[in-house]
Amino acid sequence: MGFLMPKMPAMPALPPAPAPLPAPPKYEDTARQEEIAAKRAKIRAGRTGRASTILTGASGLMDEDELIYKKTLLGGD
Repeated sequence: MGFLMPKMPAMPALPPAPAPLPAPPKYEDTARQEEIAAKRAKIRAGRTGRASTILTGASGLMDEDELIYKKTLLGGD
């Protein structure tokens, strides 16, 4: 009863062995250190935010009191 059990096909040839991998990069490289320093400087520059534009401190306005006592059209000093 050979027609119920077909013959197994022949195995294909094995593929060639892969080429060896290149050497991994060194982490102590000067170019890498310069790249990391540039990234950190960019991040540090972006963190400044709006803190330098705020004109008030913990005790209030730093300017003279002239801004508070202006004459208005409704009267007053």
